Amino acid sequence: MQRYVCDVCGYVYDPEVGDPENGIPAGTSFEALPDGWVCPLCGMGKEVFAKE
Repeated sequence: MQRYVCDVCGYVYDPEVGDPENGIPAGTSFEALPDGWVCPLCGMGKEVFAKE
């Protein structure tokens, strides 16, 4: 699965890790993240993420 990086703060969403602190289990692809998911560091939406 592809990793994505936040263009604002540099946070990398790794699907192998997920975002467990925000209820996203490991193995969740970026495309499968809920529409309301935001970067856990800067709070920006999925639209500011790009493939790493």
